[in-house]
Amino acid sequence: MAKYGINTKNTLGISIPDLRSLAKEIGKNHSLALRLWSSKIHEARMLASMIDSPKMVAEKQMEDWAKDFDSWDICDQCCCNLFDKTDFAHPTAIEWSKRDEEFVKRAGFALMAALAVHDKESNDRRFLEFFPIIKREAKDDRNYVKKSVNWALRGIGKRNLNLNKIAIKTAKEIKEMNSKTAKWIGSDALKELTSKKIQKRLKNKVIKH
Repeated sequence: MAKYGINTKNTLGISIPDLRSLAKEIGKNHSLALRLWSSKIHEARMLASMIDSPKMVAEKQMEDWAKDFDSWDICDQCCCNLFDKTDFAHPTAIEWSKRDEEFVKRAGFALMAALAVHDKESNDRRFLEFFPIIKREAKDDRNYVKKSVNWALRGIGKRNLNLNKIAIKTAKEIKEMNSKTAKWIGSDALKELTSKKIQKRLKNKVIKH
C-alpha cells in the first residue's frame, strides 16, 4: 500500500476484491456504513462506501466524510462507489473543485470522472460545465490533484464523440498554458483521447445507437 502512495495508518491489509465480496454479502446498510466510517479504520471506510445507500446520503455526510479523506484510494472509492450516485453529485463536484484541501479538491475531479462513466441520464450540457473548471485548475501541481484533473478530462472525453472533440480542444488549450503541470495534463489527455482505440470505440457507439 505504501508503495502506491496509500496512507497506511489504521489499515488492516484487506484487498479491494475481498471488501467487494463482503459488501455484496452485507447488502445496502446506511446505519452500518456510518458506524464503519466512524471506526476510522481504512478498510472499514472503504467498505462503508460500498454498502451505503446513495438515497440515504445527505450533503452533510458527504462533506463530513470528505474532510476525513487522508488517502487517494479512500477518496476515489467514495466518489466512484457512492457519491456519484447521489442527487447532488454534479454541484458537489463543482463546489469541491474550488477547495484548498488536497483530497477534497481531488474528490471534486474524481466525481467528475465517475459521473462521466456512471451517470447515464445527464445530457452533454451538464458535462460541458466541467471543462472551464478543469482548465482553471490545471496549474495545481499537487500530485493527487493534477492526476484527478487529468482523470476528469479523459473520462469526460471518452463519454461520446461530441464531448471527445471538446475535451481534445480543451486539452490542447491546457497544453499551451505556461505551466509544467498543465502541459503534462494536456499532453497525457491528448494521447488517450486521440488514440485509435478510443476514436474507434466512440464511433462504434454512435453506429450502435
